[in-house]
Amino acid sequence: MLETQNPIQSAFSAGITAEDSSLIEKAATTEQGVLITGEVGTGKEIIARIIHNRSSRSAKNFSVINCALSGEVLESEFQSKMETSVGGSVYFEEINELPLHLQAKLVQNNYPVRVIASSSASLQTLVSEKLFRSDLFAKISFVSLNVPSLRDRVAQIPMLVRTYIEKYNKLTGSSVSATPSAEALDAFTSYTWPGNARELEHVIERLVIMKGTGIIEANDIPAKIYQTTQSAQIGFGATADLDFPRMFLPEKGLDLKAVVSAFENHLVDQALARTNGNKNRASMLLGLNRTTLVEKLRKRGMITPLKTSQDMRNMGSGSQE
Repeated sequence: MLETQNPIQSAFSAGITAEDSSLIEKAATTEQGVLITGEVGTGKEIIARIIHNRSSRSAKNFSVINCALSGEVLESEFQSKMETSVGGSVYFEEINELPLHLQAKLVQNNYPVRVIASSSASLQTLVSEKLFRSDLFAKISFVSLNVPSLRDRVAQIPMLVRTYIEKYNKLTGSSVSATPSAEALDAFTSYTWPGNARELEHVIERLVIMKGTGIIEANDIPAKIYQTTQSAQIGFGATADLDFPRMFLPEKGLDLKAVVSAFENHLVDQALARTNGNKNRASMLLGLNRTTLVEKLRKRGMITPLKTSQDMRNMGSGSQE
């Protein structure tokens, strides 16, 4: 886990895999461009801020340019943010929206700033369609990393929920408990969050404002979230005492191993979410040995393998891979 002082950044870094954590550390040490991809609302700007805060430029400005702004407004933003961020970092949000003439200016980049960019569209596709400059793509993608959707990092949801509740308690003067009821938390972790972390934050903000005090219960949650959770719980056949999602076999068939693996990962993530990451308790909920659970997490890159004695000797001698 990346250590940060900002609670929102800490909540996000807690859900980062060991591989991505290492990539973020490397991105922080270089002066080259960084490209962050992922769906809208996944928290790409938060990752960009983590990179900036862990870099040698952390004492300087971190500026954001929304590339979806219109014409003259975007040109003005481009000029002013590049000038005021000398020595710091400029984050180009949705750089796929940047007009070609500003792309040319960014390629030249006469300002001593670090460029970090994000895109929810495939820049490689845009390059092939002549809608994005290939030289700019090469410049900003020296380090590339992807932020998974929230539905792919379910174990991170409880920490985000607590962090957002605390954030809006402070902003609104409310006193809502940072820990929702178990049923409410199950609803949060079962919903697919098409709007990702941004949607989750908006829901929590509204709940804190409307609730004001007490514990968030399942019946406080918007119907579309809670009802989706309830409709997914249908028992059948010899396993009618358990809850399963309703699934239909497509006409063209499916990859059963992939579906079973995804279902297993979802249940593991829910168990970890419900136990706040306690692997002993999570393994009990799943009827697994703790070592079996740990091995499953290690295969998914959620646990960093222990360093061998040879690794430690290499680190001590300064060798690099």
